[in-house]
Amino acid sequence: MTGETGAGRSAYDAFAPIYNRHWQRFSALAPDVLDAIVLKDLPSGAHVLDLCCGTGQLARLLLGRGFRVTGVDGSARMLDFARENAPAASLICADARDFVLSEQVDAVVSTSDSLNHVTEPDGLAAVFRCVRRSLRDGGVFVFDLNTEEKYLRHWTGSFGIVEDDQVCVVQVSYDQPSRIASFHATMFFQRGGWEREDLTIDERCYSEHEVRAALAGSGFSRVAIHDWRRDFDPAGEPAKIFVVCRG
Repeated sequence: MTGETGAGRSAYDAFAPIYNRHWQRFSALAPDVLDAIVLKDLPSGAHVLDLCCGTGQLARLLLGRGFRVTGVDGSARMLDFARENAPAASLICADARDFVLSEQVDAVVSTSDSLNHVTEPDGLAAVFRCVRRSLRDGGVFVFDLNTEEKYLRHWTGSFGIVEDDQVCVVQVSYDQPSRIASFHATMFFQRGGWEREDLTIDERCYSEHEVRAALAGSGFSRVAIHDWRRDFDPAGEPAKIFVVCRG
């Protein structure tokens, strides 16, 4: 989950317990694609940055493949879970648009449409500049994005999750003129009594032109864009692309 919220309590803090329990399945989908794009070419022990690492499921899988892992996320509560799920990872609470690493890394990955959560083009460019600064020369940056087809076809209606200690009702929508998708969640947690929390998380649909321009302006000159289902796995997420770039 993206760290774009900045200082103070992140909107994602309230969502972290539900994300950790139910959204972790999406993190398990990405490694096969990442293997095909980048991980197979990295030596054991290579240093990988998991940008917007959320609750650490992908970081755990990367550690299991023999990589050193640093995770960056803007939600302190997400990182509490990440410390449990990937205790060997180095974890940093920071805004994805403004972070600094102590050393450059061999690869940067960002999955689960995390960068769609950065809702301003200038903010996306700031993320890319931070990534370029953190990546060694010749290193690779891979991230996924939802396309407009995804928002138009799949971000409609509502759904719910009901468990003995958690209840979550989600409504999703997409405004095509503004290219903003909204995720509204009403949550109840059993903490000696039921407590309610509400949040709204917005995502932005970026055009290929916007993405390429922001990457070029941040020092990335070699960019390839792949459709998950067409290029990697017919059973992969629909209307999702992977962007691969090098400095």
